[in-house]
Amino acid sequence: MISVSHPAFLPSIDPGAGSFEFDRKRKNAIWIIGNNGSHNGDSRQIQYRNEGKTLRPDRHSSTASLGRRLYRHRYLYVMLIPAFIWALLFAYAPMAGLYMAFVDFQPTLGNFWSSFFGSEFVGFEWFSYFFNGSDFKMIMRNTLVSSVLTLLLGFIVPILLALALNEVRSQAFKRIVQTASYMPYFISWVIAANIFVALLASEGAVNELLQLVGLTKESIPFLQEGKYFWGIVSGANTWKEMGYNSIIYLAAISSINPDLYEAAKVDGAGRIRQMTSVTLPLLRPTIVILLILSVGNLMNTGFDQYYLLGNSLNREYSDVLDTYSFRYGLQNSMFSYAAAVGLFKSAVAFLMVLAVNSIARRMNSNSLF
Repeated sequence: MISVSHPAFLPSIDPGAGSFEFDRKRKNAIWIIGNNGSHNGDSRQIQYRNEGKTLRPDRHSSTASLGRRLYRHRYLYVMLIPAFIWALLFAYAPMAGLYMAFVDFQPTLGNFWSSFFGSEFVGFEWFSYFFNGSDFKMIMRNTLVSSVLTLLLGFIVPILLALALNEVRSQAFKRIVQTASYMPYFISWVIAANIFVALLASEGAVNELLQLVGLTKESIPFLQEGKYFWGIVSGANTWKEMGYNSIIYLAAISSINPDLYEAAKVDGAGRIRQMTSVTLPLLRPTIVILLILSVGNLMNTGFDQYYLLGNSLNREYSDVLDTYSFRYGLQNSMFSYAAAVGLFKSAVAFLMVLAVNSIARRMNSNSLF
């Protein structure tokens, strides 16, 4: 290998005997000598120095290339403007409110700006109050346990549903199942929660069915006893989201080259073996990306379902970070304390995304960044 730092110092070598490359790490040109252009020939290495001069890309050409790409796709960027404005107004602008987590916000000091900037700075006092509070362990336990259960069910079930639908040969039956599984996603949590409340009531369909088959003699107070709550909310989340989430996996499966399945059939692979040896390995990049995104929402359990299905009888199991910050922030008017709880939740979720993304990258798998 001959490595030089400027094209002018390249030796006179037969082009057919090697190849010219550019080493991005060392920022110099490399000439690979081989037999008929292969890398398996001469292993000689000659280093030529050019007094610190290195090959650098032309900044003007890079800028011009970027300008051409922007102009070529100008209509697409124009279509992105509404989404950019929405993100700016509703995602980034509210971040200014995080300042309240470090002050003793008093809304009675005058107008909003006087209260916002005139409140006493207390540093990390609200965070310390939360960490040392009597409810911290209970809130974190409920949040993590219910989130992990929801993650496991909500991550595995859509994959199984997509794999099962992919194996269905009757298109009519496949469309019926897809429609039935997608519909709950478009139902609001207010309606969905009332459906589960009616089903799990003392005289609801679930208790009637359990008594009919002889599994229990008396009605079970599902929503009054906290020990059932984690399973109920995880099942409700999975029922509502599995159809929509399976669309992504079905789209990924449809992009798999059919020739791979034909080759597997020739080798004697059955439908189960094709699924495990062809479909699942090629779904791995999609699964990894969605897993990273799901871990990012691990602390974001969701407010609606916990608020609607929870009550004073099961609060020991239903009170999570979202409902806790809502109760203290809006019902008890402790705005700074609620802001500190919300900031803590966001920080932990961000660190989780970084950790899982780093693990995925080190395992030579796909990652977000």
